[in-house]
Amino acid sequence: MSSTQTRVLPVQRLSQGPGDLSLAEWWEKERSQQTPESKAIEEAAELLRSSDLPVAFPTETVYGLGADATRSVSVQGIYRAKQRPSDNPLIIHVDSLEMLDRLLNPTVKHNPGSPQTPRIAIPPIYKPLLDRFWPGALTIILHNPSGSELAPEVTSKLTTFGVRMPSSPLARLLIHATDRPLAAPSANASTKPSPTTAQHVYHDLQGRIDLILDGGASGVGVESTVVDGLTSPPAILRPGGIGIDEIRQCEGWENVEVAYSDGTLEMKDIPRAPGMKYRHYSPKARVVLFEPTSTMKGVVKHVQKDLQDTAIGAHNIGIIRTRNWKLGLDLTSEDDAKVVDAPIDNLVSFPVPVQETGNPSTCTKMAYDYHLGSDATAIAHGLFSALRALDDLDVDVIYVEGVSDDEGHLSAAVMNRLRKAAGAELRV
Repeated sequence: MSSTQTRVLPVQRLSQGPGDLSLAEWWEKERSQQTPESKAIEEAAELLRSSDLPVAFPTETVYGLGADATRSVSVQGIYRAKQRPSDNPLIIHVDSLEMLDRLLNPTVKHNPGSPQTPRIAIPPIYKPLLDRFWPGALTIILHNPSGSELAPEVTSKLTTFGVRMPSSPLARLLIHATDRPLAAPSANASTKPSPTTAQHVYHDLQGRIDLILDGGASGVGVESTVVDGLTSPPAILRPGGIGIDEIRQCEGWENVEVAYSDGTLEMKDIPRAPGMKYRHYSPKARVVLFEPTSTMKGVVKHVQKDLQDTAIGAHNIGIIRTRNWKLGLDLTSEDDAKVVDAPIDNLVSFPVPVQETGNPSTCTKMAYDYHLGSDATAIAHGLFSALRALDDLDVDVIYVEGVSDDEGHLSAAVMNRLRKAAGAELRV
């Protein structure tokens, strides 16, 4: 695709929300005052309605790459910009239940006086979830109606589509201003770590898209949870910002099943939801994930062996710690650790003397160490940024300390993303 000049427009102020105003009142106030942020939103909305290039914008989960979900040429622009496989369906974002109702009832819009067409409603199974989690990081699966206005590229030949209403007021304002449902996968190059800042988006997609709305860092850091209430029992297709325990507290969802597998699935069919089929979230470096039951001794032994084995090609390594690993994995003393100027705080580096196999002399290799934090919220929020920062330092291998899947929804979501990113998962 031809290169374009990618612009970044700041709209952080709008992330604070409308206060007591409705979405329509808030938008009218911003437009009447001609604020710089409202001009940026208006420009983005016009591009979404008329351009073939998608627009990147922040949500509460990660940055999304938005396109008018009703125009094929617009949706095709997402696949081109991300270099995303065309059989990977997209999630639709709406600003209100009214917009979703219009999607479900396209014939009513075109034939408002027709008595023969019964209205299609959201299945009752979803009501307890929507009452509790919308707007928010929850995507539901619905039947695509006859005469659907959605571009066929959105569903990738499925008879269903996924939809959510983001809790980010800025995201909903953009959808409202555009007056179109937006298809919006994460705004990263396909397979790469998801973007949680405008800078991440620019790094991946500069020259491929025209506009990025910069609303500051995303709050959750992992994508939405995807659920399917059209099956019996209902199922979770992708873990994310809403946890299985929270979902099971809702009426009709007590026995919800986990219907996703970690890692790359060997699927021949179209996936039921985004993120189910292909390897995702992968930096350039090889990622080695250690299960939380691994011992420090076993981890250190494995890393040292990799450093010594010239076939591994580990000249620079990255270490991402969570709860139990020591700074530098005992490969160095804390006095040798130096803070690195990087987009993430408290990233340190240290030299590691290595006796390579077949090499009589000792060489020095560099290691970079980053502590994500110990609680699941901090780990989820910082994971993609850490992978990207280490990638920018051209490390060859990234060793990651895993967390238990059983400690809550964010831990399950983090491990799901890490398993999809990892070339290997070890227990040592």
